Amino acid sequence: MSRILVIEDEQVIRSALRRLLERNGYRVVEAESVEQAVDHFDIRGLSLIIADLRLPGAPGTDIIDHSNGVPVLIMTSYSSVRNAVEAMKLGAVDYIAKPFDHDEMLLVIRRVLSEQCVTRQNQALKTDLQRSYPIAGMIGDCKLMQEIFDRIHKVAPTDASVLIQGESGTGKELVARAIHEQSPRCKAPIITVNCAAIPESLIESELFGHVKGAFTGATEAHRGMVASADGGTLFLDEIAELPPSAQAQLLRVLQNGEIRPIGTPSSYNVDVRLIAATNCNLKGLVAKDMFRQDLYFRLQVMEIGLPPLRERGKDILKLAEYLLQKTYKKLNRSQLSFSASALEAIQRYFWPGNVRELENAIERAVILADTDEVSLNHLAIDADARGPEEGVDQGKTNNLSLDDYFRSFVLEHQDRFTETEISNRLGISRKSLWERRKRLGIPRR
Repeated sequence: MSRILVIEDEQVIRSALRRLLERNGYRVVEAESVEQAVDHFDIRGLSLIIADLRLPGAPGTDIIDHSNGVPVLIMTSYSSVRNAVEAMKLGAVDYIAKPFDHDEMLLVIRRVLSEQCVTRQNQALKTDLQRSYPIAGMIGDCKLMQEIFDRIHKVAPTDASVLIQGESGTGKELVARAIHEQSPRCKAPIITVNCAAIPESLIESELFGHVKGAFTGATEAHRGMVASADGGTLFLDEIAELPPSAQAQLLRVLQNGEIRPIGTPSSYNVDVRLIAATNCNLKGLVAKDMFRQDLYFRLQVMEIGLPPLRERGKDILKLAEYLLQKTYKKLNRSQLSFSASALEAIQRYFWPGNVRELENAIERAVILADTDEVSLNHLAIDADARGPEEGVDQGKTNNLSLDDYFRSFVLEHQDRFTETEISNRLGISRKSLWERRKRLGIPRR
């Protein structure tokens, strides 16, 4: 329950505000002056401070210096623009004039508390990631990953477009977020769009927006994802799924920095840095006229290829240990460790779903483990399916391609498992499972 401090020297107003807040589920403490508030309360334990501007002794804005990051909302009966501006300059989160409307007061409080909650969560997450792993939580000591980290460091400070390629589950979104976090745009938003998850008929509207009445069902204007990323970064995952018309619009954004919402003849400018990702061979799609060549050239200013997990050597074990620790903490389990056979299986397994499959397997194992050790049975993976033999390079698997492995895995398990269970074991989405079935000609029974 949120705890709010009200600093107001007029007893009638203070009591009325207390009753309003308590009726709406807030805990309230009171003070008549800034000095009394500082002397009697632990400011760090508060969720919000509401202070009158005109108080005996120090003005209400003086509490900002003692707030330790707790948001301060200023009230005043002198409702002038100058007072509002001065209060905000001193660090107040908002300003409300007396006599205030009850609904308006509650609306402002809810918004401030909600924003504060999101800010604290984001800061805690960033701090945790930066403390453990300097590049957005990414882990990797192998040569391939070190080269990727070097590319991220070099391209992040620029505004260059980036194309990230790699199999499903290799961490393409992590790379995009790492680039954004290390760029001058880090204080602006990064907007993530999965192009494969949006119906083709809606993709242009979702990306570029529309005006009211632009088409049937457009009952109000929609700003669009590109405009929402203005000043920040737009991350387009599965960009190979973009239809031709949306590709043309996106090219205009990259060439001229402008977008035109559906239903309007006019364009306007946006400042967006584009990062795209795909698990497809875009160059091959260009050759088949399935993707615009000019857009491809615009995207590949900097190309980052992510290796599959099976080619990352001992990174697999390091990742597994990290994910195990993260998972048992998340699930409120006591400390767990891997058995020797589990570690050997993790190292040998093919991991067609890459890091995502590893994470799913470990979460399932933590749930099933009934001792302080995660065994091979808990992981439920077939280590022999990976099978690098003596003298064979890491990542070469009995001449078995990823498509061959996918085919054999699905055919072996589809009579026992549901589509959701198969996709979870492979570490891919159900949509990706369906697409690969269709591409490889494996009908669903």
